[in-house]
Amino acid sequence: MADIERETLETDVLIVGAGPAGLSCALRLAQLIKASKEQQEADESSPRGLTAENIYVLEKAGEVGAHCLSGAVLDPRALRELVPDFQTQGAPLETPVTADAVYYLTSSGSWKLPFNPPFLKNHGNYIISVNKFVKWLGQLVEKEGINLFAGFAGSEILFEGSRVVGVRTDDKGVDKDGRPKSNFQPGYNLRAKVTVFAEGTRGSLTKQLVKKLELDRGRNPQSYTAGVKELWEIPAGRIRAGQVIHTAGWPLTSRQFGGGFIYALSDTRLSVGLVSGLDYEDPRFDPHNAFQRFKTHPRLKKLLAGGEMVRYGAKTIPEGGYFAIPQTAVDGALIAGDSAGFLNSQRLKGIHLAMKTGMLAAEAVFDALMKGDASAAALAAYENNWRSSWVKDELRKVRNFHQGFENGFWPGAFHGALQFVTGGRGLHARYASRPDFAHMRKLEVIGSAPIEKIKPDGKLTFDKLSDVYHSSTHHEEDQPSHLRVADFDICNNRCTAEYGNPCQYFCPAAVYEMEEKADGSGKRLKLNPSNCVHCKTCDIADPYEIITWVCPEGGGGPHYDGM
Repeated sequence: MADIERETLETDVLIVGAGPAGLSCALRLAQLIKASKEQQEADESSPRGLTAENIYVLEKAGEVGAHCLSGAVLDPRALRELVPDFQTQGAPLETPVTADAVYYLTSSGSWKLPFNPPFLKNHGNYIISVNKFVKWLGQLVEKEGINLFAGFAGSEILFEGSRVVGVRTDDKGVDKDGRPKSNFQPGYNLRAKVTVFAEGTRGSLTKQLVKKLELDRGRNPQSYTAGVKELWEIPAGRIRAGQVIHTAGWPLTSRQFGGGFIYALSDTRLSVGLVSGLDYEDPRFDPHNAFQRFKTHPRLKKLLAGGEMVRYGAKTIPEGGYFAIPQTAVDGALIAGDSAGFLNSQRLKGIHLAMKTGMLAAEAVFDALMKGDASAAALAAYENNWRSSWVKDELRKVRNFHQGFENGFWPGAFHGALQFVTGGRGLHARYASRPDFAHMRKLEVIGSAPIEKIKPDGKLTFDKLSDVYHSSTHHEEDQPSHLRVADFDICNNRCTAEYGNPCQYFCPAAVYEMEEKADGSGKRLKLNPSNCVHCKTCDIADPYEIITWVCPEGGGGPHYDGM
């Protein structure tokens, strides 16, 4: 719809994404503006400052926090810097961590590590609901007068040459065939002096930016895990609030990266999940099925018996580490948080890094705009700042961690131990890595050994559609699919023969379905985009790289209330 007349809005700073990174960026900007105004009042010769009203935050979810999912233990380091009095400000931190444990599981048993690895010690951290935490941050941002637009998705980056000049929001009221409906509303052109991309994992606009400007040149490919999680209410007396349990081993094979977690938000409320690397080999591997199997372990089964599953969600996590972070500053734009891959895969923590990089982005933006220069050279202060902060210190120490598991769990444990004593180096200064999808093997190589499939009982274990219902996901049915498949012929023929259509397995929301053709000549791919929980696994794990996830109409997607 290139010929449609669109309204253009001009602003100073546009932040795409109202998660921990984007909101921390906005709040830090507000703090700098306030300090600048105080300086202006004391010194009339000081330059005119920015205003909070000229900062826009764009959020694709219908309300702030609705798309924020994590089985989260928060390291409060960045929070203390951003909001020193966070406790008196009412930060919704469910409970401090009271105990840690790590177990190695077999199919029928378990053994507890005699000591916790230092990186899994959580004393001083908090178990939180990311949904509640982000809502709280959003309230602080709005109190400062910053414009927060929920329900508006970014559909396209606006460029002038190689310079980012803003973002176009999605058109609303478009039918499945791309035609305007009676309620059609064209998207806006939001032009900004600086745009900060803080979309979270595998951000669709960030992906465009990195590809167009080759910001990942010379970097390792990003690696991801898929986290599948449920929130449970269980009878009291089985676990204490603040307990954190991590697991390794079953149901994942020795060739797979990942593990399980149990976080006790209260004496009766648990976040239970399984994180599995998307660099797996068997195209039939199903992260959702693996998670359901995880819950049948005697230890988990006993813990959850008589309880009720109340929420479900899935999310991909960037785990490539320090060497996979792209260039984060360009003409007119910065990249912060999970969008750039700021996550400590060894600790399974990224919220504090997202917040800190959002804050550092704000400081670079503020300084650049006060000087009237938003060029790549001026904004490079952001790259310099995070590389001279504790962000770099933390990530350098685990720079080769995920790559050490290239050949499986036990070699990875060896490399991890060696990296720990060598400050993150290990056997090599920089471990090589491949894109996740490149690890997937064809059926003729894998063989025909069956994968155990759970038969859901509706009490402890659930099928995908039942879980999707508990994600409260909702999309307008009559809209273009936000899952764009470049070549259905590959899906219906070549992929069927070579890989057995792994999309029907790796998607944790039953979006991809192989259905019988009307003429009985075989199967074809059917999309169910209204099921999507926005994890973006398909955009990562597809072996042919022909699936592209883009934002649906703003406001659509899961509603992770309380998660």
